[in-house]
Amino acid sequence: MSKVFQFQQFSVDQTNCGMKVNTDAAILGAIATNDNINSALEIGTGTGVIALMLAQRYPEAQIDAVEIDEMASLTAELNFRNSPFSDHIQLVKSSFQAHFSKIDDKKYDLIISNPPYFVNALKSDDTSKRLARHTDVDFFQDLISGASIHLSLHGLLYLILPLDTAELVKSLLSSATKLVLKKTIFIHSFPESKPYRCIMVIGLGIESAVTQKFVIYNAQNSYTEEYRVLLKDYLTIF
Repeated sequence: MSKVFQFQQFSVDQTNCGMKVNTDAAILGAIATNDNINSALEIGTGTGVIALMLAQRYPEAQIDAVEIDEMASLTAELNFRNSPFSDHIQLVKSSFQAHFSKIDDKKYDLIISNPPYFVNALKSDDTSKRLARHTDVDFFQDLISGASIHLSLHGLLYLILPLDTAELVKSLLSSATKLVLKKTIFIHSFPESKPYRCIMVIGLGIESAVTQKFVIYNAQNSYTEEYRVLLKDYLTIF
């Protein structure tokens, strides 16, 4: 099986990455948007797929992509260099905490992450998979704290998470961070199935109870129209 995933305008080599290109990343990369984006940050870029999707959609924006895993960062760097967007996408080989500490007052109009989400769970013996999939509460505390400093006034933080981890993140939003939940998008495999993930949209301002439902399949191997429309500019199957 080829380790290269082909998109319409770029390809993604998945060699040495704990998390391969998957549906969660594709949905998040396509659905995350904001007005007047000049700068965006992806935290935990892995293969680089989400950063590449942002770079395709926002050709005038500077995209920074942070990756702490050495092998994954080498793969992402190669994918960026081989893409048509190499002039406005930059890999940062560090933790996001270290990145935030070095950029002083820099603001992002969009911060996006498909983060590790197995909080305090049994951890994999594979180092790259462990880095990609497992975390603890401190990770999300640092993420919320850093985003509150480095989001622009109209900036948005997008996270895709299991529902229980989303509740943990919601509990970390407070007057101290000044960040609030703007929207929750529940991801369903099928119309009648329970949501298995949710996308949290977080920003400054007034909290909102807006919720949306996003369904991937009408039936087995039959994509919904909303999924097709969302991914039509990226996936070759559409």
